[in-house]
Amino acid sequence: MTPAVNLTVRVKPGSRKGPLVVTEDSDDASLTVFLQQRAVDGAANDALVRLLAAHFGVARSAVRIIRGHTSRVKHVRIES
Repeated sequence: MTPAVNLTVRVKPGSRKGPLVVTEDSDDASLTVFLQQRAVDGAANDALVRLLAAHFGVARSAVRIIRGHTSRVKHVRIES
């Protein structure tokens, strides 16, 4: 069993590039995610969970936003 992964995710809601996941060129585990959905009524958070689950090949229930529900910088935990 693989341990869980904690990521720092910078979300860009309302982007024309989306949906797109870009890996940052840094030492820590961080991603930039471009989403077409706007940050209204949790639509961007739902889209983020769906996109990360598809990107990492896990179920949506395995992706959880730990911190930053109302921020563009979020801390996400991915269980496998």
